Formats: sequence, structure tokens, C-alpha cells
Amino acid sequence: MTGRFAELLRHRGRQVGTVAGLVALCVGLWILTPHFLTVSNLLNVLDQTAINAIVAVGMTFVIVSGGIDLSVGSVLALSGIVLGNALAAGMPMPAAIALGLVVGTACGTINGALVSWGRLPPFIATLGMMSVARGVALMLAEGRPVSGFDEGFRMLATSRVAGVPAPVFVMIAIYAIAHAVLSRTVFGRATFAIGGNEEAARLSGVAVRFHKTCAYGVAGLMSGAAAVLLTARLNSAQPTAGIMYELDAIAAAVIGGVSLTGGEGSVVGVLTGALIMGVLRNGLNLLNVSSFFQQVVIGAVIIGAVFMDTWFKRRRQ
Repeated sequence: MTGRFAELLRHRGRQVGTVAGLVALCVGLWILTPHFLTVSNLLNVLDQTAINAIVAVGMTFVIVSGGIDLSVGSVLALSGIVLGNALAAGMPMPAAIALGLVVGTACGTINGALVSWGRLPPFIATLGMMSVARGVALMLAEGRPVSGFDEGFRMLATSRVAGVPAPVFVMIAIYAIAHAVLSRTVFGRATFAIGGNEEAARLSGVAVRFHKTCAYGVAGLMSGAAAVLLTARLNSAQPTAGIMYELDAIAAAVIGGVSLTGGEGSVVGVLTGALIMGVLRNGLNLLNVSSFFQQVVIGAVIIGAVFMDTWFKRRRQ
């Protein structure tokens, strides 16, 4: 029994450590400030975490496949502007939302095509898309926010079910679907195989280019979904929205145990990583820590997470 537990801990040590870190962080903040462990604040943490968590789950597909996507924040902004303009023009809400999702998916698919068929390094392809998407968003909006939407649209982000914010349910549904896709479908298994060893996956008959393109398409779709919630929450579409969201998404994935070299990770771990990011930001705000110093703390957390990833890999080898 002890040997089996040791084996489980060796293979799942990173996931266990992430959950333990979240619990320890919550306990520490509870000790430092009595305002943290209240129902209203915890619901606020979940609500604020939902958007980053949704972007992070798309990033997970890309990183697991062995890539990276630096354009998710800019794609979110472009999707939001297209959605906002469609709503302002009188397009029915379902059609406008669908249009925003299509734009996000299209941007992600272009990224995937540039990486898979164009043979561009993921860093370069997505860096270019980051600039293009942001520029198009600014042009479409003429540098100004698009606002003044119907109350029905705003309720997507402001309504509550049994006291729980609606975006939390959207986040849970997306993670449940993502978990099923990664663990129970051919696409999910192919994504892990490509990230683990792309050449071996190709020799095994995996359509590497197609599946890799789809992984980037999922990242774009998730940016579009996050854009819908963010636009509804702010009651405006901002061409400058999503700045630095790629950093938060990568951080949530890495903290949650997704290996930056690909082929390893789980959406459950990513959700835990996103919650750690949300709890950390909330706690620092409650403690009146400077927003500038918060960036230092988050950067240090990312470095620590990558160090842990490297350490656990060496242990397993």
C-alpha cells in the first residue's frame, strides 16, 4: 500500500503540490485579512477568475501540443470589438455572439496554419497575430470603446444562479468539455502525442498538421468566449482589452502542471492554477499591495512554477 502511494505521489506530485499550494495560499490570506474568507469575496474571486481560466484552457491545448500562443489577448480584443459592433448595429444577440466566436476561432486557426503548414515558429506566428489582431481591433473601433448594449446581453455576466455568478457556470461547463475532449477523444490523444514527440506521432499515422491547427483554433475559440463575458461585464467592447492576458494564461497553465515542452498536463490542474492566480491577485488587493509590486510577485510565481516543472521532470527521469 505504501509503495502504491509512493508511486502515485511520484507521478501526481505536481498536481498534489498545486492543490496544496492553493490551500496554503487561502489559509495564509485568511490569517492576514479577515475579509478574504467570506462568501461574497470567494464568489468574487471565482467571478474574476472565470475569464482568465477560459483563456487558459485554450492555451492548454496549444502548450500540450508543443506550441505557445502570444496572441490570445489581442484576439480577445478583436473578437470583442466585432461582437460589440454587431450588437450596436442591431444584430440579434445570438448571431452577434456567434460572429465573435467565429472571429476568435478564425484567428486561432490562422495561427495554427502558419505554424503547421507555414513552418513558422509558434513564437513568431503568434507574435505577428498579436500585433495584427490588436491593430485591426483599434481600426474597427477607431480607437474608442463600443458601448451601450441591451440589458439582456449584460446579464450573461451580471446574472446569478443560486447566488453564484453566471460566468462561473460557463467556466465549469467549458472545463468539463475540455477535460472530456483531452482525455476521451482522438483529437485529445493526438494533441498529447504531438506534444510528446511530433515525429513519432507522425510516423504513427497522426495527422499532425491538422490536429495542431485545431489546437490553435481551440485557443482562438476560448479567446472569443472570454471576449463575450468580458464585453458583457464591462458593458463595452474595448480595443485595448486583453493586454497581458497571454501572460496570465501561460502562468495558469504552467502553475497547473502543463509542461512548456508539451505532451503533459490536465485541465483540472490548469483550473487550480487559474484559481491560484485569482486568489493571489485578490489577496494582494485586500492587503493594499501596489499593483506594480503585484507584477513582481506574479513574475516570481511563474519562475517558481517553471522551476518546479523542471525539477519534477528530473525526478521522474
